[in-house]
Amino acid sequence: MAFNQPPHLVNYNVYHSDRFLQQCAQRFGNQRDEAERVRFGALLGSEQHLARCESANHYLPELFTHDRYGERINHIAYHESYHELMHIATEQKLHNGVWRSKAPYSHVERTIRYYLNSQLEAGHGCPITMTFAAIPVLQNSRLYPQLKEPLLQPRYDARDVPFYDKSAVTVGMGMTEKQGGSDVRSNTTQARPFTHGGEGERYRLNGHKWFLSAPMSDLFLMLAQTEQGLGCFLVPRWQEDGCRNGIHIQQLKRKMGNQSNASCEVELHDVEARLLGTEGKGVRTIIDMVAMTRFDCMIGSSALLRQALVQSLHHCHYRTAFGARLIEQPLMVNLLCDMAIESDCALLWTMSVARWLDEPEDDEAKKLARLLIPVGKYWICKRAPQITYEAMEVIGGMGVMENTPMPRLYREAPINAIWEGSGNIQCLDVLRACEKDPQLLTTWFRFISRAYGRYHSFDQAAERLQRELDAQSPTPFNARRLVDEIALLTQAALAIEHMQPERSQLVCDNFFNRTGRNLGTLVGNPDTAHQWVKDSFTIG
Repeated sequence: MAFNQPPHLVNYNVYHSDRFLQQCAQRFGNQRDEAERVRFGALLGSEQHLARCESANHYLPELFTHDRYGERINHIAYHESYHELMHIATEQKLHNGVWRSKAPYSHVERTIRYYLNSQLEAGHGCPITMTFAAIPVLQNSRLYPQLKEPLLQPRYDARDVPFYDKSAVTVGMGMTEKQGGSDVRSNTTQARPFTHGGEGERYRLNGHKWFLSAPMSDLFLMLAQTEQGLGCFLVPRWQEDGCRNGIHIQQLKRKMGNQSNASCEVELHDVEARLLGTEGKGVRTIIDMVAMTRFDCMIGSSALLRQALVQSLHHCHYRTAFGARLIEQPLMVNLLCDMAIESDCALLWTMSVARWLDEPEDDEAKKLARLLIPVGKYWICKRAPQITYEAMEVIGGMGVMENTPMPRLYREAPINAIWEGSGNIQCLDVLRACEKDPQLLTTWFRFISRAYGRYHSFDQAAERLQRELDAQSPTPFNARRLVDEIALLTQAALAIEHMQPERSQLVCDNFFNRTGRNLGTLVGNPDTAHQWVKDSFTIG
């Protein structure tokens, strides 16, 4: 019989066990939703749901290009567990709840639930995110009235039939091509109008897409070249006459992570599509969708940070070595607290953005969201692989066993940093945004200035960055360093505003005074670190 091993982490409440998330929900959200959060947290931590998540990644999607008669069907079969995950996510309205009404706290509440949901399984979040992000684009189209009803249903319809015969639909996105990747202006897919063209009119697309994720979605937003430049198009998987559209799946991508979610390469053969917006303005049309998908990358990577921390804390709570539980040993406390700081600061940043998105009429909130979504997407997504790796090392040999959650978390960790624009793309977007609107940085400095006067290290770092920017405008060569500084100062300012003084001091000490480059090299009060670790996960 094995001893000195932690019990399986099952049948725990993902929400109730997270004290800091509850504090953020109380600070930013609506307390009327508290009971539903608790119920959702219990479902997500149940043994049945954890098995569902494992199965969705063990039994991978399977491609069937043709039926037995040689008819091209472009069908991808998922394990039933994947469909169950989609049912749960859509019942929680993670794909459309924000757009169903103008209710206050809608982004905050969705962020809380998406954060909880993504801790256990990330792959099915792809179609959820893309549907969520596509709806604002479609709302600006004259096509929206006929799409509104199925788009806003709190349910999932997995049938492989035309979208107009379904009770609910999901939306995918096809932007990148082989030769361009993030440089979508180099796309070669051609779009030609049936007649005179124009917003809402029918076009035919011919070309390819290098990455098409969630290819069993009912509708896709795709970019293609028109006579006036890139256009944004709504592409149904089935044509309006009831025939399959000419989206020919060539192969499924063999991804290291995100395996429950199918991604594929497709060729487009006379694909029927409708123009959204105007010819030549495709990037401008789809840009709101990109901003929302990047925000979901922030949420998803924050969730990965949290789950890596949870796995570590659970292991260390039960495991003993050298005569004491790991969670009581000073060097492990240092490492676990370092991980907890990363996790809590990421969540606090993400929740703050959600609050700003809930205030679209507030100019400061709008500017802060515009700046801090790409900064957050860059920073938080890059922290996920490091924190996840450290969690594997904390757990030791069991941390690399495929029958534990850790390898799946580790494979998932780099995905969000690459999807929806890699790190360099985010940094260049920050530069472009600041050049277009110089008030972005002015607004941000005014925002962090509210935290001045508490800690010399924070004030000094902010003043140093201001002097550098006054002396020279940021350049692409220095863009990453600028974004790093914005990220650290943003998290510190939020910690000063929302955390207890002893914790915000620990954050500032380690963001600005620390010399160690690895995790587990915290400076500061060991008692504060120990209490932070103790409070981070409620066992039992």
